[in-house]
Amino acid sequence: MARLTGTRPVATRRWGCAAAFLLLLLTVQAAQKADFSGDSTAATINHSLTLLQRLQELLQNGNGSDSVLRVRSAASDEPKVFHTHQLLLSLQSEVFESLLRNQSVVTLHEPPETAALFEKFIRYLYCGGVSILLHQAIPMHQLASKYRVWGLQRGVAEYMRTHLASESSQGHVVGWYHYAVRVGDAALQESCLQFLAWNLSAVLGSTEWGSVSVELLLLLLERSDLVLHSELELYTAVEGWLSRRQPEAPVAERVLRAIRYPMIAPSQLFRLQAQSAVLARHRGAVQDLLFQAFQFHAASPLHFAKYFDVNCSMFLPRNYLAPSWGSQWVITNPARDDRSTSFQTQLGPSSHDAGKRVTWNVLFSPRWLPVSLRPVYSDSVAGAIQPVRIEDGRPRLVITPAMSSPDFAGVSFQKTVLVGVRQQGRVLVKHAYSFHQSSDEAADFLAHADLQKRTSEYLIDNSLHLHIIIKPIYHSLIRVKK
Repeated sequence: MARLTGTRPVATRRWGCAAAFLLLLLTVQAAQKADFSGDSTAATINHSLTLLQRLQELLQNGNGSDSVLRVRSAASDEPKVFHTHQLLLSLQSEVFESLLRNQSVVTLHEPPETAALFEKFIRYLYCGGVSILLHQAIPMHQLASKYRVWGLQRGVAEYMRTHLASESSQGHVVGWYHYAVRVGDAALQESCLQFLAWNLSAVLGSTEWGSVSVELLLLLLERSDLVLHSELELYTAVEGWLSRRQPEAPVAERVLRAIRYPMIAPSQLFRLQAQSAVLARHRGAVQDLLFQAFQFHAASPLHFAKYFDVNCSMFLPRNYLAPSWGSQWVITNPARDDRSTSFQTQLGPSSHDAGKRVTWNVLFSPRWLPVSLRPVYSDSVAGAIQPVRIEDGRPRLVITPAMSSPDFAGVSFQKTVLVGVRQQGRVLVKHAYSFHQSSDEAADFLAHADLQKRTSEYLIDNSLHLHIIIKPIYHSLIRVKK
C-alpha cells in the first residue's frame, strides 16, 4: 500500500518537466518523420539514444523532480528515496498516475526481493529497457504486475519462456512454474511443464527436484511424454521425494499409484519390494498394481489382454532412453545428402517378449520435395525442366519395420523422435515428434528448421542430434465381463 507522507506546491516544477519532455518528444518525432515526397536528398536523423541518455540522467540527478518515492522494506531501516517526475511515471503506469495525482511524496512498502530491484524498475519507466538475471525474473514480474506496467510484464514473461534452458546453481524452472500458477500465466505454465517433461532426467538429479509441489508432481506423473532413462529411474526419484517431503498417506499413495509398474522388469520389482522402505510403508495401497505387473510379465500380451484392459496409461510406455527402446542418431553435416541407419528394439515391455526383437530402418533426407514441387517437363520449351530451389525442400525422416511377424498381433508402435539442441551450454530436448504405426513419418518433422546454416539452433557442432524411440502399445482383444 502507498500512503501520503507530505505535500507541496508542484505546479511550476511539473510544467517545467512536462515542457522539457514534450520538447524532446517533438525532436524525436521530427527526426523520425518520413519524407514522402520522393526527394532523393531525404534522410532520417535519429538521436533517440541521446534522448534515452538524457532521460536516464534526469532520473539520476533528479533535475526538475516533482515527486518523491520512498520505498520501505523489512530488510532495511532506511527507505530508498527516488526523486522522480510524475509525467514519466504516469505515462507508463496507471497506478502511479493515480498515486501521484494529488500528492508529491509517496511511501511504498515492498518485500526485500522487489525492493532490491526497484531502481531497475524505475529506470525502465524512464528508458524503456532493463537487464535482468534469472533470479530477478520473478520479483521484476511482480513489480510490473503490481504497478500495471504491462509492456514490462509481457517482456519478463517472454524472458522466462526463452530462458528455461539456462543453467543455474539451484534451478529455476520449477519455481517459475509455481509462480506462473499463482499469477495465472497459462502460457508460462505450459512452457515450464513441457520443458520439465522433455528434460526430466536432468531435473531428477538436481536440487530443484525437492521443491516440486504435490500438484506439479502428479501432473508430471500423468504424462506419457516424459523423457527419462527408465520407469525405475522415475520410481527412485519419486521415492526420494516422498522420503524428504513426508506427505500424508493419501497423497503418498496417490503418487505411488501413478508409477507404471508393468514398465519395470520383474527382477527390479522384486528388489523394490525387498528394499524400498517407502514401498513397504504403503504396500497395501499398491499391492494390486504390483500383482498386476507380475501377471503382465508372466503371460503373453495376447492372453493378458483377454482379461485386463491394456488400453490405459499403466501399460503405455513413456519416452524411455534405454537402448531396448530406441537409438540415438547423430547426423553430421545433415544438409549434405540422404542418410540411413537401422537399429533393434524389444518387441514390448513384457518379459514374455524380452527375447523378441524388431529391426527398424530409418531414412533421413534433408531436402525432400513434396510431389507438388518436384521437377516436371514444361510444355512451352521441349525438354525444359522447371527450376527447383533447394530451400523449397524440407527435412524428412521415415521409420519403417524391416519385417512383419505374427508376434505383432495386438501390438502397434508409436514412434517418437527427440531433437536435441544446445542451449546455454547444455544439450536438451527442444522438439519431440510422434507418429503411429499407420504412418511412416511425421508430417511436420523439422518443418521450420534451416539445416543449411551452420549456426542453426537445431545443430550442435554442425550435427543433428536425434533420439528415436519406439513405444509398443497393446490393444485389448477380448474383454472379460466383470
